[in-house]
Amino acid sequence: MKYKKRARLLAILWTLLIFIVCFLPAREIPEVDVPLADKWVHFILFGTYAFLWLLSVKQPSTKSWIVVFISAVLVGWLVEVLQGALSFLGRSQDNMDIVADAIGGFLGVAVFALIIRQKGKPR
Repeated sequence: MKYKKRARLLAILWTLLIFIVCFLPAREIPEVDVPLADKWVHFILFGTYAFLWLLSVKQPSTKSWIVVFISAVLVGWLVEVLQGALSFLGRSQDNMDIVADAIGGFLGVAVFALIIRQKGKPR
C-alpha cells in the first residue's frame, strides 16, 4: 500500500511536468533534427502519465484503465486548447498532438494491463 501513495505522488508530479513542459514559451524549446520529435514527446509524456496513474490505483480494473485512458485524452485536449488560447507563448493548437497523446495513453494502459496479466499467470 505504501508504494501506491508514492505512485500517486509521482503521477501528480508527472502531470504537473506535462503542463510545465507544454506551456514553455516556444523560443525556449530547443530545435532537434528528429522527424516528428514533438509527437514522440507527447507520446512518451502521456504513455508515462497513464502508466503512473494506473500504478496509483488501489484495485486496477478494466474500468480504471478506461478512466485513465479517457483522462489522458482529455488532459491532452485541454493542453492543446490552452496552447491555442495562449498564443503569446508562441505555441499553437495542434490536433495531431492530441492523437499522439491518445496513442501514448492507450499504450501506457496496454503496457500496464500486460504487466498485471503476466503477474497473475501461474509459472
